[in-house]
Amino acid sequence: MHERTLAYLRGRFGDHYRRTDIERPPDADAREWGYVPWTAGPGERYDRHNALLDLGRLSDFLARERPKHAYFSAGRYEDPSATTMSAKGWQCSDLIFDLDADHLPATTQSDSYAEMLATCKDALLRLLEFLENDFGFEELSVVFSGSRGYHVHVRDDAIQRLERDARREIVDYVRGIGLEFESLLSEETVGGVMGRENPATNRYLPTDSGWGGRIHSRLTALMREVREMDEERALARLQEFDRVGEKKAQTAYGFAQNRFVEIERGNLSAHSVFENLAREFAPTVVAEENAPIDEPVSTDTNRLIRLPGSLHGGSGLVVRPLARDQIAAFDPLVDAVPETFRGHDIAVEVTDGGTVQLGGDSFTLTEGESTVPEYLGVFLMTRGRAEKGKE
Repeated sequence: MHERTLAYLRGRFGDHYRRTDIERPPDADAREWGYVPWTAGPGERYDRHNALLDLGRLSDFLARERPKHAYFSAGRYEDPSATTMSAKGWQCSDLIFDLDADHLPATTQSDSYAEMLATCKDALLRLLEFLENDFGFEELSVVFSGSRGYHVHVRDDAIQRLERDARREIVDYVRGIGLEFESLLSEETVGGVMGRENPATNRYLPTDSGWGGRIHSRLTALMREVREMDEERALARLQEFDRVGEKKAQTAYGFAQNRFVEIERGNLSAHSVFENLAREFAPTVVAEENAPIDEPVSTDTNRLIRLPGSLHGGSGLVVRPLARDQIAAFDPLVDAVPETFRGHDIAVEVTDGGTVQLGGDSFTLTEGESTVPEYLGVFLMTRGRAEKGKE
């Protein structure tokens, strides 16, 4: 990065911080703070082991230092400025989840930036379903990372003092790692009234939440589909699955037509075909509905995470906090563009051309001198695709 580019970005990041009121996280004085300054050359210098009391008032620090990246710790400490983790005196930590487009199995090199971010938002919504419905967490903070994904901060009291192994169990659950089908089932004894009948045990999938509920939803959706078909098509559809021959398909079709309530109840003992199908759906449901989080982030009680409201030095976009009801409509390539960089154009020297979607517009750039909206110029310069031109 040329010195002119470095000086320009440092100055404009400072302008942003002077105009922006950034909220401190809870217990800010007990957290470790870190930042990356703007420096020449390909590498970055990471300055950490700071207490906020040492840095000064947050708004003053940001306006003065104009950092490329700004972070605070998930953990709270007795002495956050101690230079070794053992000397800090760990007290508790938020539970952090990091979703990044780089870790999503559904994205490919051919996907555009906007497409990868949309896929990442789908994963975010799945993660929130786990956290809110399966675990019942209530103190959640959702943040667009400023680049390729989202962060979720869980601050419920119940998780604050969990060690790494306990956090790993939560990670394994949302990833569906080590899921055992048998553990999802509940049993109910029926029959055996006054000793006149032999009792039987029915096995049920949950119908409301958890991995069992997700598998049950897939089973119910299939049987609703089958219910609306004529018999010939229905039997052919059911026989697409392993261990479902014509006889089992006929039985399942009969249940779909006449005893659908048993399917809705999750009764796998109604006929073995339903357990066969549920078992077959399980790995597919896990593969498609897990939340592909960056696992080390969630298990690390000392992790530093980006400061909401700060600027991401690799995109020039805002690390944007989001209310729960804002997520669905949120477009990061529009809504995370800083107001500081809107409203005027700048000259840049494009070194890596191509099509860029940003600010609600699509730009096709060729290498060489160009005049572009400042938010686009900042995006290109922070991503190493342009240098600051002479005005």
